[in-house]
Amino acid sequence: MSHVTHADLGGLPNTDPVLPEPEGELFHAAWEPRLLALTLAMGATGSWNLDMSRAAREALPDYARLSYYEIWFDALQRLLDERGLLQPDAPPLPRVLRADAVPVVLAKGAPTLRDSSAPPRFAVGQRVRTRAHRVDRHSRLPGYAMGRVGVIEQLHGAHVFADAHAQGLGEQPQWLYAVAFDAAELWGDAATPGSSVSLDAWESYLEPAA
Repeated sequence: MSHVTHADLGGLPNTDPVLPEPEGELFHAAWEPRLLALTLAMGATGSWNLDMSRAAREALPDYARLSYYEIWFDALQRLLDERGLLQPDAPPLPRVLRADAVPVVLAKGAPTLRDSSAPPRFAVGQRVRTRAHRVDRHSRLPGYAMGRVGVIEQLHGAHVFADAHAQGLGEQPQWLYAVAFDAAELWGDAATPGSSVSLDAWESYLEPAA
């Protein structure tokens, strides 16, 4: 099984179980909401994009032992340091998020749907196989789904290609598909009989399957 980043933990053996928490329990320490606000404010400056921030979190070598907001904290420090924003002579920020603009900015979000100049390569109901080779960079294709066969169940339209966006290579929109996999295709005998898993996959992740 090929895992792409330190954060690509799905399907790894001997990992701790996921423990559900009460609905609405968002924070566990007073510093966590402040860190969330700081992260969102820095993202709004345009110093990096959403996919760059995800890539920074996934690249943390101690990802698996950190709590959720510890991961955000370490990644934010990394992003700031890489851009010289922790230095006394830090460059000016492209934009500044003012307090009165926060509700509008949060409501707007960061839509990724884009126009496409080409028709989709795959159709609903078509069998496809995911890319099998490892990439040493940010990717939204989880390791447990590499080289697996599934069926296209929905077209989401063309969206910003996260892999390229995380590297600063522009948006490079691609068609995005919901692909359904039989659980046994992913987990073998450990799968619950009759269950399935759906993943969103960009077109470049896929090829036709026999």
